[in-house]
Amino acid sequence: MPDAHETNTIPIDCTINGERVAMDVNPSWRLLDLLRDHLGLTGAKEGCGEGECGACTVRIDGLPANSCLVLAAQAHGCNVETVESLDPESLGHLHECGTTQCGACTPGVVITADWIRNNPDSLEHGSIRSLMAGNLCRCTGYDGIIDGVRASIDAGASKGNRS
Repeated sequence: MPDAHETNTIPIDCTINGERVAMDVNPSWRLLDLLRDHLGLTGAKEGCGEGECGACTVRIDGLPANSCLVLAAQAHGCNVETVESLDPESLGHLHECGTTQCGACTPGVVITADWIRNNPDSLEHGSIRSLMAGNLCRCTGYDGIIDGVRASIDAGASKGNRS
């Protein structure tokens, strides 16, 4: 096996959770590998590895994306946000509505729910259920997730109305 210095690498420079990251990456690394194995950001989970379950969802330049399908080198110049970047206080409604149970899908559900909450105009293009469709959950039956996202949106709207 060749040593790390003999391997071709690709330099990347991006922002992850508000911090600049400049490093050389192996061309075969997925963004998920970079986050978990090389930066210690273990919030995004390896689920299916095929972009079907959503457990590895992060936001890239503001949009939800499956980090198992994105090469680390593709993050060059991008702003990446993981579940670790979110304010837990802003997501209390998700927990209150039974959104989280076993935790396997939670990071992807939370990052997508937060995106919907912060982009209510996205609901013009689909329902909460359809916008959350990329996040598979085997525990909740989705009603708690949908209720939690709706409560979070409603709470954000009412706070905006008080200002």
